[in-house]
Amino acid sequence: MSDRSDHELAARFLDATIGLLERVRDEEADAVRAAGTLLADTVATGGRLFAFGAGHSSLPAQDLVYRAGGLALVNLLAVPGVVGVDVRPATLGSALERVDGLASAVLDTSPLRAGDALVIISLSGRNALPVEMAAKARALGVKVIGVTSVAYASETTPRNPTGTFLKDHCDVVLDSKIAVGDAVLTLDSVPAPFAPASTVVTSALLQAVLATAAGSLADRGIEPPLLRSGNVDGGHDWNRRVLDEYGDRIFYQH
Repeated sequence: MSDRSDHELAARFLDATIGLLERVRDEEADAVRAAGTLLADTVATGGRLFAFGAGHSSLPAQDLVYRAGGLALVNLLAVPGVVGVDVRPATLGSALERVDGLASAVLDTSPLRAGDALVIISLSGRNALPVEMAAKARALGVKVIGVTSVAYASETTPRNPTGTFLKDHCDVVLDSKIAVGDAVLTLDSVPAPFAPASTVVTSALLQAVLATAAGSLADRGIEPPLLRSGNVDGGHDWNRRVLDEYGDRIFYQH
């Protein structure tokens, strides 16, 4: 393939991703505002924040945790074997997403409680783990924000005993607008679609939600518990103060 066609493919991917981001900006503004307000309400009332995703959907969840410029209170709800592709074999993670009862076991042994908020990320929203986790969390009195591609609900079948999708068990749903299959490029000489955009779009969508939450807290006269980069002067001292002040709501430190 020539350098020019390589460049054209790169540009096509970036253009497709920008188009998805523009759709999210324009079409999900109300949902982003609702999700940001929900998180701000949770912080203001003493609740804790958690994020969960399985497989590659765990990447946007991890992007929210202990992040410079991010809310210090976001904790990763980790499920062993599904947090990333470090599990061997990698296919085990996909299999665990379809195990009934796993989400209930995780929540029963987690610090989640009524009054907390949980962000659940699942591109398809069809597997047992995210669906069961959302339903069980809400039953416990936890507010749930679901980040998913709503297109899967009309173009695929549920893969869990309830016959429902993640979007059916959330207080707020954020639609990433990702097409079924995720990949945004095709080429006559390549037999399968390629270049997935879900991680980029979902991460940006969630950072927009956290920015909204920070602004909502500030509007109420509450200093948002934000972290600063440890690579700027004074950053570690700033973060130490925030982590100490909110230590009872942060579970990723000793």
